[in-house]
Amino acid sequence: MPGIIVDPLIKGGKPVIKGTRVPVELIVGKLAGGLTYEEIMAEYDLKKEDILAALRYAANILVEEQIRAVP
Repeated sequence: MPGIIVDPLIKGGKPVIKGTRVPVELIVGKLAGGLTYEEIMAEYDLKKEDILAALRYAANILVEEQIRAVP
C-alpha cells in the first residue's frame, strides 16, 4: 500500500507511515478520538497525504477481513 510500510525491524512489524515510526493504528485512533487532521499533522510532523494513506490502509484491512469471513 503506497505510503505505508510493514517492516519487522520497525515497531515490531506494525504498519507505519513510510519514512516515520508512526503506526497506522495510532493515527486512526487519534482521528476516532476527535483530533483533526491539522492537530495530528502538527503533533507528528505528517502531511495530509500520510493520514489519508493510513485511512486507506485501515479500510483495506477491513475489506480483506470481510472477504475472508464470507463462507
